[in-house]
Amino acid sequence: MSTHGRAADVERALRTAPAHALPETLAALLGRELPRVRSARLLVNDYHSRVLLPVEPFPSAPARPAGGEPAAPLRIRGSAAGRAFVSRRPVVEPAPDGPGRPDGADATVFVPVTARGERLGVLELASSGGDWDDAALAELAEVGAVFGSALRVAWHHTDRYERARRSQRLTLAAELQWQLLPGHACAGDGYSLAGHLEPAYSIGGDNFDWSAEHDHLALTVTNGSGTGIQAALLTSLTVGALRNARRSGADIGEQASLANDMVHVRYGGREFTETLVMRIDLADGTVHVIDAGSPRILRMRGAEVARIPLEQQLPLGMFPDTEYKPQRFRLEPGDRLVIVSDGVFSARSARGEFGAQALEQATRRSRLQDAAEVPLTIVNELIEHHEGADLADDAVVVCLDWRGPGAPPAAAPE
Repeated sequence: MSTHGRAADVERALRTAPAHALPETLAALLGRELPRVRSARLLVNDYHSRVLLPVEPFPSAPARPAGGEPAAPLRIRGSAAGRAFVSRRPVVEPAPDGPGRPDGADATVFVPVTARGERLGVLELASSGGDWDDAALAELAEVGAVFGSALRVAWHHTDRYERARRSQRLTLAAELQWQLLPGHACAGDGYSLAGHLEPAYSIGGDNFDWSAEHDHLALTVTNGSGTGIQAALLTSLTVGALRNARRSGADIGEQASLANDMVHVRYGGREFTETLVMRIDLADGTVHVIDAGSPRILRMRGAEVARIPLEQQLPLGMFPDTEYKPQRFRLEPGDRLVIVSDGVFSARSARGEFGAQALEQATRRSRLQDAAEVPLTIVNELIEHHEGADLADDAVVVCLDWRGPGAPPAAAPE
């Protein structure tokens, strides 16, 4: 059967499978279509995006993890599975000699699972039959993409995959914040976009949101005041109000004004949210932006990193009937925007403030990385600044790579 025919069979099988049973459905299909695949399991990235966690078999199903050993997390950094996850390319790892070797398997193939630029995890396939050539790996990559699209839809119909990606329990505030997100990354003609939140398992009020349309990209980054559940509820109201206005056709000035009024009606000016509201025109890279608070925008053009100077307007919810006026700047092909909340640039530890200079240096050091890697790279430097201790404040980092109108989606990094 042809590559595209097999991908079509996978798509049909997954479309009719129960949402909770996608990994087993795919494993059964691969076992019939590709006899050299002896076992398969799905690994999903945890909220920190530092390890890949296995989606465990159902209690009544035979456990067949590759290697035959009890399921265990795999570190993204320094592992073959992690290389497949980061590069979005299949990676083949020869099976080890000895008792840990899968029965009859001579290699493990890690296949990235992606959906519209978002990395969801990897498929771990124990295989026999010798080497995998480029054509066979390309076929597996297409299967992984088809599986990723199906998994992204099924994710909202079952808790199985959410449970699997938790290495510890989320706080209720973090639960609310993660469920607000549109995703972790997206890509389209001319741009790539990714974001990350920390501390991942106890995030309070910081958030990001986006919407990709035919002619523009909408993006907001919110730094909610307060901590815990109160901050999460405040941010949920803000994001919901901005989405409601945006989906009603309001421009970004109206979006900010309507969200401001909703927050003020609820909190009477006692609480507010500091928010960037942006619209990027895909035709020419013009950015319309309202700076209503503390999140900052850095632009990297070549090796030069500089903050975008913006007139700061009142945070959302501080006063009723506030009018917000957009400002504009233009992106050039090759530009990268890094947007951060004050939990990044104002973070303090025993070593002092992280500061603008450290943020600029971290941005510059990440210039060769894929956009999806940049937020976590900056967050990791922030955590190192805290000498591994938990962050004292929420932190959000968003990265936008602009390639220009009509440019194809970015190639996966080598």
